[in-house]
Amino acid sequence: MGKYFGTDGFRGEANVTLTADHAYQVGRFLGWYCGECKRRAGDSDPARVVIGKDTRRSSYMFEYALASGLVASGADAYLLHVTTTPSVSYVARTEGFDCGIMISASHNPFYDNGIKLIDRSGEKMDEATIALIEDYLDGQLHVFDTDWPQLPLAHREQIGRTVDWSAGRNRYVGYLISLGMFSFKGKKVGLDCANGSAWMIAKSVFDALGATTYVMGDEPDGFNINNGVGSTHIDALRRFVVEKGLDVGFAYDGDADRCLCVDEKGAVVTGDHILYVCGRHMKELGELPHNTVVTTVMSNFGLYRAFDRLGIRYAKTAVGDKYVYEYMSKNGCTLGGEQSGHIIFSKYASTGDGILTSLKLMEVMLEKKETLGKLASEVTILPQLLKNVRVADKTAALNDPDVQAAGKAVDEALGNDGRLLLRQSGTEPLIRVMVEAETPEICEKYVDQVIDVLKKKGHVTES
Repeated sequence: MGKYFGTDGFRGEANVTLTADHAYQVGRFLGWYCGECKRRAGDSDPARVVIGKDTRRSSYMFEYALASGLVASGADAYLLHVTTTPSVSYVARTEGFDCGIMISASHNPFYDNGIKLIDRSGEKMDEATIALIEDYLDGQLHVFDTDWPQLPLAHREQIGRTVDWSAGRNRYVGYLISLGMFSFKGKKVGLDCANGSAWMIAKSVFDALGATTYVMGDEPDGFNINNGVGSTHIDALRRFVVEKGLDVGFAYDGDADRCLCVDEKGAVVTGDHILYVCGRHMKELGELPHNTVVTTVMSNFGLYRAFDRLGIRYAKTAVGDKYVYEYMSKNGCTLGGEQSGHIIFSKYASTGDGILTSLKLMEVMLEKKETLGKLASEVTILPQLLKNVRVADKTAALNDPDVQAAGKAVDEALGNDGRLLLRQSGTEPLIRVMVEAETPEICEKYVDQVIDVLKKKGHVTES
């Protein structure tokens, strides 16, 4: 992770840690750098950059700041307006853009925002380019064997333009619809759009495929994104599914790159369940290369036990769909994801895609003629407790010898009956303390034991 960019972009409180000036400067660099790379390759056409945003009030500010920076550097900025992260990835990959930008802080509260960068292949921007952006923000840019204290501004006919390109979003909708292998007629489906990006897309897709859709979290006002709704507040969808007598419910996060589910009885179906259901189905169809599903270290023991029974192998990466996709790409895997609902089907997308995930689950339900509850029941999830602790310095907290000793003591106490995971957030000033054990009481005991040490050593802040 760099000074500004973490595992999922440049994220922070709008106009506090992430400002409109930051966005303008990011646009200035990308517009110039993408154009310069093209010129050096003999291509005189201006750089083309596609921009999407979620429903936060500040997203409009960042959209215009980024676009201003891009056109000032001579690039053309194509505006998708409110859309999902995976749609930006899809459009960047299929429509010949030099890169894509998504403005979103995903599941974070409305007052946060973020800038996610996507390369021309629809994948997260490479670390080398991110490092150059950070150098530029700090006034230390050195690239093409030259120091650049300032970047040149475009003049006259070289000044870029903005293009209203909501048509690009519609192409993504059409792509999702084209993936539907079965009619959803007769199925009652609940969609929780988190008052975020999905509200512009999800219902259209499910309606087109014949489902009877019931939608919540579809009234964004700039402030209510992820507020009591969406994948991070799934109890709302649980009640919704039960009250309406629905067959299944899907909950997305703010930018719709993740999906969690609710079965017909109101039980939560996590990302681990989704990996099992889809992994088993793909194995049966002969569509699981290397017989391997890619997970992160946060996946539950229960998932691995279920995979072991099926003879499905699994890989474990660091937390973050970025690392999951990197492993998948290097090793030719087609299914991977996170417990949180970032699920990647690499045959169809180069990033987590919540709506695509819900379509693939519907496909399994319809082909198997089974409820989601029945399909997911074969995974027994061990009790798991995760507490996020806000700290002054993530690195100092994790490297504290007393904190490390506390973690080692918990590992020894749990033995083969559980585990401790102690890690820092890639996007927020948080230490995540997770314990997995045979009972919730054991989880609570050992999580609090570690947090007490963090508090005693003065790492924990109240804000």
